[in-house]
Amino acid sequence: MSDALVIIPTYNEKENIETIIRATFNQKKVFHILIVDDNSPDGTSEIVKKLITEFPEQLFLEKRIGKNGLGTAYIHGFKWALSKKYNYILEMDADFSHNPKDLVRLYNACHKDGADVSVGSRYSQGVNVVNWPMKRVLLSYFASKYVRFITRIPVFDTTAGFVCWKRNVLETINLDKIKFVGYAFQIEMKFKAWKHKFNIKEVSVIFTDRTLGASKMSGNIISEALFGVIKMRLKGLPK
Repeated sequence: MSDALVIIPTYNEKENIETIIRATFNQKKVFHILIVDDNSPDGTSEIVKKLITEFPEQLFLEKRIGKNGLGTAYIHGFKWALSKKYNYILEMDADFSHNPKDLVRLYNACHKDGADVSVGSRYSQGVNVVNWPMKRVLLSYFASKYVRFITRIPVFDTTAGFVCWKRNVLETINLDKIKFVGYAFQIEMKFKAWKHKFNIKEVSVIFTDRTLGASKMSGNIISEALFGVIKMRLKGLPK
């Protein structure tokens, strides 16, 4: 048994999924993995099902109907994790932009160092991004600057998707009231954790752009983030 679950949402990740699962299981700390797959037409879930026969006590799959957004995939995963009594719940992408070797560092920031939320941060110590076009680096960097300015949240990488949550944080946040489904989901979760006065610690990581598969970023996702944070700031913290 493990006290920590890594949630990996997937859509068309057949090139990466087996490798990222094996890399996660290869860490010194024992993690369990939940794949939340949005009915990938490329057969991602079929690969996971085969691996479950090899790792029946560590690997789990939740297959959803349709592609409903990153935020709803994580909410689904969070609720599943809470029902299974995990004490630490981690978010990680399937494409190796997040290095599985950093999972232990995020876990220890909460388990040993007293953080309620630990964020794998690209911007807490300069700009640690590899293989991104400069346009995208600037967009991401200034998006986080913008969020800090609007919300006053003391986090450098507000849009980061490499995060460890203590279970009591997810139990405190009303997951049914999360409004955003795309890029802004990560911002909203951190904002609500901060407003509830949880301790957020940033752990500097190096973010490397995917080499296999296609990015899921879109203009609508970016617009949601840019305009959504203003609404979020004005409304404060819904009950």
